[in-house]
Amino acid sequence: MVRANGAVSLRELARVVQTSEVTVRRDVRALEAEGLLDRRHGGAVLPGGFTRESGFPQRAMAATAEKTAIAEHAASLVREGEAIVVGAGTTTQELARRLARVPGLTVVTNSLLVAQALAHANRVEVVMTGGTLRGSNYALVGSGAEQSLLGLRVSRAFLSGSGLTADRGLSTSNMLAASVDRALLRAAAEVVVLADHTKLGADTAFQTVPTDLITQLITDQPPPEAEKAGAELEALADQGVRISVVGAPPTPSAKQPADRGGDAVRRDLSLPAPRATGHLSGTPPMGQRVSDLAPRRR
Repeated sequence: MVRANGAVSLRELARVVQTSEVTVRRDVRALEAEGLLDRRHGGAVLPGGFTRESGFPQRAMAATAEKTAIAEHAASLVREGEAIVVGAGTTTQELARRLARVPGLTVVTNSLLVAQALAHANRVEVVMTGGTLRGSNYALVGSGAEQSLLGLRVSRAFLSGSGLTADRGLSTSNMLAASVDRALLRAAAEVVVLADHTKLGADTAFQTVPTDLITQLITDQPPPEAEKAGAELEALADQGVRISVVGAPPTPSAKQPADRGGDAVRRDLSLPAPRATGHLSGTPPMGQRVSDLAPRRR
């Protein structure tokens, strides 16, 4: 299943082989020891090298809670009357569902799923690119999509991808999708990358957003065993990327004085080894805990 799809969730594996996720997790660990696959939080992917793109159903089932938390925080950044671009992906689809409540918003997208999520929003204008439909992720790609973005200027671009590393930035496994994403980022004053921790350290064939063009990364708290993801966050901060970590557990020794801006609180963030320090910049939506890892240099 991993060879066919590039990735698979533990839930789907357990359903197919009719056993428990506990048993599947044990067997996946054994297969990883033999070098046959790499474990990811909630699933498994092809081992090493460049990661293949999995099918849409597999991507939609992976890290669903994390994607929801990331989308909630991303939506809190968008202001009334703003014009933004939103790329294709399962995380950006979650973001679109939450943007429906922002009045006066203009959203430019090449994603049918993003457009569908906003289709019935009363005061949100949706502008779709042209292009050729790529059925695997329900996105418009090709020269038609890129040409329709010429001359466009918006405040922010929200983009996702298949992998994110400090060395290469955001990447994807499809050349046409990568080309459109690059056109989307050129239209924006700022680029916000939405990537759950399973994407951290994954490297795919086609670069979309170089690290030095990423204004902000919104991700989730990596589990303690995800040392590679923690190291990648450290390296991204060293490259000057502002990192917002959602769902971060509170540090017992952290102080939480009221911020001068109002309801915001400030505290330290502990990442999996290696460790880094971060601060909360604002009140997170719907009771989430959000920490910002300040960039080291730019």
